[in-house]
Amino acid sequence: MANMKNTENVESMESAESMESAESMEYEEMELLKQSEKSTVHLVREARSGQVYVRKRLNGRHEVYRMLQDCPHPGLPELYQVTVSDDCTTVIEEYIKGQTSGEAQLTERQFGQVVRELCAVLEFLHGKGIIHRDIKPSNILLRSGGHVCLIDFDAARMPREGAEQDTRLLGTRGFAPPEQYGFAQTDERADIYALGVTLEQLLGDGIHRSRYQKVIRKCRNLDPDKRYQSVRQVRLALFPAQRKSLRAAAALVAALLLGLATVGLPSLRDAGENTDGGAGLAVLPVPGTPHWEGETGAVAWNNVPESGEADEARFRLRLYRRDTADAPDADEEGWYEEEMVRVGGTHREREVITSNVVPKLRENGFYYFTVSAAGDGIRYADSPFVVSDVFEYTGESAPPLEAPTGLAWRMYEIDDRRRYYATWDNIDDYEDDDVFSVNFYDQDGEYVTNNTWKKSDVVEHGYGGIPVAAQFLAPGPGSKYRFTIQVYSSRPNQYASSPMPDPVPEEYYGPWLLLGPEE
Repeated sequence: MANMKNTENVESMESAESMESAESMEYEEMELLKQSEKSTVHLVREARSGQVYVRKRLNGRHEVYRMLQDCPHPGLPELYQVTVSDDCTTVIEEYIKGQTSGEAQLTERQFGQVVRELCAVLEFLHGKGIIHRDIKPSNILLRSGGHVCLIDFDAARMPREGAEQDTRLLGTRGFAPPEQYGFAQTDERADIYALGVTLEQLLGDGIHRSRYQKVIRKCRNLDPDKRYQSVRQVRLALFPAQRKSLRAAAALVAALLLGLATVGLPSLRDAGENTDGGAGLAVLPVPGTPHWEGETGAVAWNNVPESGEADEARFRLRLYRRDTADAPDADEEGWYEEEMVRVGGTHREREVITSNVVPKLRENGFYYFTVSAAGDGIRYADSPFVVSDVFEYTGESAPPLEAPTGLAWRMYEIDDRRRYYATWDNIDDYEDDDVFSVNFYDQDGEYVTNNTWKKSDVVEHGYGGIPVAAQFLAPGPGSKYRFTIQVYSSRPNQYASSPMPDPVPEEYYGPWLLLGPEE
């Protein structure tokens, strides 16, 4: 965007003790960052000091900025000047160099740090009576070191006693809960809904989604009374070790006061959740004919194309293990594994969805799964869960498949574009229904992405290997990538999946693919 230059005075603000009066401060507009009917945001430079700031001009009174100026927090931008009149609010705030959380490819450790810091700043705001009302990845900046800074309080408000609904209907479609569209007055539970949507979007391929899905679903419940009632509850549900340590500390204090020698703590478990869609949303149909595909260890069900979002269908999958062949109820708790199955690309419109779950099978026994079509929370609500037939697993002691050997990269020119494939030289040793799961890593050892194909698809479409999508490769100095391959058995009662230790030993990696000169 072309730089815009203009010099003008900014009105003074009585509480701006840290700066000179605004009449003597001149700002040069460097870049127009955002413009709408409600606001204009520029990157500006103070003429004498050369310091760069963000200047916002908002229509109407936004008293929340005055309150924020008096309540600094490391998870918020510093506000230097705030001027509020009847028809306009002007803010001079800290310019933060960094990417948004939505642009970052977060590792599991980084995801945990972002979530903890975001919960901390929301707890702080809610303690001051401030509701942000526009939580989304693009409003969460990452400073150096990956620390969170929550920005854009243009839609923020403070609840008013006696008000039945909000007077200004603001927020971002897809992130704002129903009450934010005029059905009721918003409170901190509106931010909890948006927090759930945001966490769902920040879950990258390298993060164990099943650890967080139950919490996210409860955050996103359309009924505010069925969500978590505070961000603290969300934080403790996401990171139960914090809850355990708090309870342990409280129990220890009680033991010391009572003179007890030992203290027993109750086991912790998440409360069950209601997945009703709520008024105004159509409930998706249940996925038809959920079943195990013979003895392959793969699960399958009929597609529900309306599920998920535009670019991918989504299904909630739960696994159950039983000592007998008695089936669980469709909505019964007691599953030991839960995940979101995402189906995109050309697979989006397939009639039948399949997923290999062999690595998740544990002890010998009878296995069932339940599946629900996941709604988008805007037009559609989740379908009820439906239960599958039974699969008897007897391969607890089965020998593992041989690991892939001769790992190598191959490059092909396809449609005038270079495509890179992870290959191995013993593909003929596997059955057509065996599944190859390839993880790609960069020069820093960080997980980049995963691609999973059946052998039959590799042979028919994969040029003898599995490709990594171009958007995950960043050519440049020092840029290089390598991969690991694990084979999921299609004969789980005869062979277990190929080994993949954690952490992964060096010998399990393929060679480096260099995409730039060595640094």
